[in-house]
Amino acid sequence: MTSLAGPATGVGSLPGTDPVEAVRLVTGELPEFAHVPELPGRGAGADMIGRTGALLVDLAVELTPAGWCLVPRSGMDQRRAADFLARDLDALTDVAGSYSGPLKVQAAGPFTLAASLERTRGERAIVDAGARRDLGQSLVEGLAAHVAEVAARVPGAQVVVQLDEPSVPAVLQGALPTVSGFGKLPALAADTVEQELRAVVEALPEPVVVHCCAPRTPLRLFRAAGAAGLSFDLGLVQDLDAVGEAVDAGVHLVLGVVPGTDATLPEPKATASRVQGWWRELGFPPDQLPEAVTLTPACGLAGATPAYARAAMTHLREAAKYLRPE
Repeated sequence: MTSLAGPATGVGSLPGTDPVEAVRLVTGELPEFAHVPELPGRGAGADMIGRTGALLVDLAVELTPAGWCLVPRSGMDQRRAADFLARDLDALTDVAGSYSGPLKVQAAGPFTLAASLERTRGERAIVDAGARRDLGQSLVEGLAAHVAEVAARVPGAQVVVQLDEPSVPAVLQGALPTVSGFGKLPALAADTVEQELRAVVEALPEPVVVHCCAPRTPLRLFRAAGAAGLSFDLGLVQDLDAVGEAVDAGVHLVLGVVPGTDATLPEPKATASRVQGWWRELGFPPDQLPEAVTLTPACGLAGATPAYARAAMTHLREAAKYLRPE
């Protein structure tokens, strides 16, 4: 099975529009756990939902003034998203074809996807159990094909799948607005979310990291759904019992330890000390820390300046060195 262990990686998105330069940056700064960069600055279709829409099999999406929508047949918007993705894979092949090690790909998870897509007539797809099931199955099929293509282009890669689920806390809390904006959609039961997410996680061919950088991240639910890794903002998660249970269960922790937008960064050793102190509070032996965690930004870096994005990745790589025993 692919190992999730690696000192530092990225969440996914970066500033800029050049996929070749983005792959060079990631593989140069995060050489032990690279990821396929996302560049939403290129516009519609390069965003998280459009990019995931390009992976869907037998389902079509298009962009409307209100956002992405499920439609009967594929059109220009989905083709543009697929073209962006194809260019990214070409850049990966050209720059990182000889890369060896864990390599992460990202897509919107089934609930964030369903919460972000409107049906042709009516409300968001999240309210329709049949639509959620169809989206989940289509996502699994598309992601499996995507993973296979990445593995073929980078033979030394051990592919890891990240499902981005920033909408799940709002889904559970009944906090998603209706399409009209005048009301809230009803909450989904936690056991429903767990079961449907597990169906996607278990059907994917590679280990899955579930990422959520929103407050009230449901770590226990994600773990129960079969996630091999949990990715979250270290500053937002207060439930140390849930974290400890995940570590005991062998779940890898992907810790967001630096801001996703421009900020003054401390010395890398200070970030490492913060993580070490948090680990001591959890009560686990220090020598387990390097293999149990991977450092990342708290969220994607698309809103950062290019200089900060590079500095953040360098910082993570250097901070991770201090976590390793002498």
